[in-house]
Amino acid sequence: MTDAANVLLKVSGLQGWYGESHVLHGIDFEVRRGEVVTLLGRNGAGKTTTLLAIMGILGKRSGSITFEGTELIGKQPRQIARLGIALCPEERGIFSSLSVEENLMLPPRIADGGLSVERIFDLFPNLRERRTSSQGTKLSGGEQQMLAIARILRTGAKFLLLDEPTEGLAPVIVQQIGHTIAALKEEGFTIVLVEQNFRFAASVADRHYVVDQGKVVDMIPNDRSEENTQKLHDYLGV
Repeated sequence: MTDAANVLLKVSGLQGWYGESHVLHGIDFEVRRGEVVTLLGRNGAGKTTTLLAIMGILGKRSGSITFEGTELIGKQPRQIARLGIALCPEERGIFSSLSVEENLMLPPRIADGGLSVERIFDLFPNLRERRTSSQGTKLSGGEQQMLAIARILRTGAKFLLLDEPTEGLAPVIVQQIGHTIAALKEEGFTIVLVEQNFRFAASVADRHYVVDQGKVVDMIPNDRSEENTQKLHDYLGV
């Protein structure tokens, strides 16, 4: 299959606004089937806003976002979700009054189903141990993040948008999240990952798009990341 035929998501000339504030100024990138692709950049660069635009949550957007050839501009979030796209937000969005298992039983599932609860527990052994615990009592920040990712895997989505999944987590938990992303890629999932932690991004991704001031300003293949270390440090301000 050619690269063009294998493109699952294509974003072209994407503009986006929060109210009257123009925050995306022509985002362009593409994601091929089975890839893990990162959006790298400083705070406020437009990375999360790009995910919200893809998901149809951003109020005003223009340009083009196609998924398997279907134009997403103009579609509602529920219509986009039914195509097999899911967003795991930075704030996680899990229900603190419910147990781990109850949280996993809640997400609506699209026609192709989703991962079983037992498969979820295989991917996240920590959650198996906490299956009757609620967020508000015994779950660590890392376990809350695992549960947030697990919930979207229950929906049947195969195209995942993960917003800062390693933010504020201990190194051992970051490593576990990395192993999970690698396992999901092996199972055929396609992932767009918003990150500021380039070391983590380089451990899981195929390619990196650098976002600055609402535009994609560079694309760096992961196998060329070492020779572009200084450039990435300059982009990320580290």
